[in-house]
Amino acid sequence: MADQTEAGQAGDRVWTVPNALSVLRLLGVPLFLWLVLGPKADGWAIAVLMIAGFTDWLDGKLARAWNQTSKLGQLLDPAADRLYIVATLIGLAVREVIPLWLLVLPVARDLFLVVFFAFVLPVLRRRGYGPPPVHFLGKAATANLLYAFPLLFLAAHDGWYADPARIVGWAFAVWGVALYWWAGVLYVVHVRQLVREAKR
Repeated sequence: MADQTEAGQAGDRVWTVPNALSVLRLLGVPLFLWLVLGPKADGWAIAVLMIAGFTDWLDGKLARAWNQTSKLGQLLDPAADRLYIVATLIGLAVREVIPLWLLVLPVARDLFLVVFFAFVLPVLRRRGYGPPPVHFLGKAATANLLYAFPLLFLAAHDGWYADPARIVGWAFAVWGVALYWWAGVLYVVHVRQLVREAKR
């Protein structure tokens, strides 16, 4: 309900601090892939991941605290999250830091929702509904995955931090993937309820 209220109150502002942080996060996607797959500058790549996770938390916090929610921000923020998750999974899978299933499961969920909404969104628009708001579980899943990636990357290196990073990183990763799919199912259930109500 809070997300729907925010969506209704969001303005058309473009130049806001939260939007700038989301754009910064988007620009970090190709930078991260280049660092991981090109020079293999792992320290800098981990730093980019940590900054991405921090700005993901910060832009939402600032948008609410400074009353800077906007329609553009509601598009940029989840888009940056999705791109970061996919790019990071691909980079870490190519480097064999994570197993293939950890790449496949989140990407399969996103592809499933893309196909589902491709059929359903036109129906919702005809009945006066917009895209469903981001669910709290979706935000929690994204946060878990963004915390997991730098930890799993650290765990792939030698050092005293490797074992603790591996344990905590896999805890975040497993919870993140489970919540990611759970949130996806909730989106489908919510949209089907909207369609039924609209038909009645």
